[in-house]
Amino acid sequence: MKHTVVFDCEFLTAGGAPSRFWCGPYDPDPVVAQIGAVKLGLEPDFPLIETLRLYVVPHDRHGKRVALEPFFTKLTGIAEDHVEREGLRLGDALGQVSGFASGARLWSWGKDEFNMVAISCYVEDVPPPIPAAQFGNACHLLLKAGMPYEDLEKTRSDRLADHFGIAHPPLRGHDALDDALSVAYVLRSFLRSGTLQSFDFE
Repeated sequence: MKHTVVFDCEFLTAGGAPSRFWCGPYDPDPVVAQIGAVKLGLEPDFPLIETLRLYVVPHDRHGKRVALEPFFTKLTGIAEDHVEREGLRLGDALGQVSGFASGARLWSWGKDEFNMVAISCYVEDVPPPIPAAQFGNACHLLLKAGMPYEDLEKTRSDRLADHFGIAHPPLRGHDALDDALSVAYVLRSFLRSGTLQSFDFE
């Protein structure tokens, strides 16, 4: 495989929902609303080949379109008009992600596939189009590259490039593509320095 994919997703939330584990009576199911992905070449000079940003129309378990909470919009910058203009059905969006990956491993900072695929597909009764074994946790790659565990625990994806002092264009935290780019810049840097090897991504 000559490339790998770094991805991130933004999923529905409300103020205080994380502390309630999304179990409050008015908390939305944490289904995906945005997906960002970066195709990272695994051959020198390890280029960022292509990017993808998708909006997903969120539905609840009864098939009803879910309105975005103001808290979610403030956090992510994703507004109703983004979803109305560009939003895809979940199955179509995941199909695009699968095609974008072309069989390559999909890495996120943590396990974003739970909200992007496992929870979202379960809620919408959509057959998961990407197998669980195709996903990887980029935290393992950073541990292999020597990032201390205590630093890994407290560093969010959107702060990862800054943590390593890697220059990059402006990035917005909690934008799925920008968060994926933050991780991709770091992985590319470690590939270029030889700290990580292409086979580490297989």
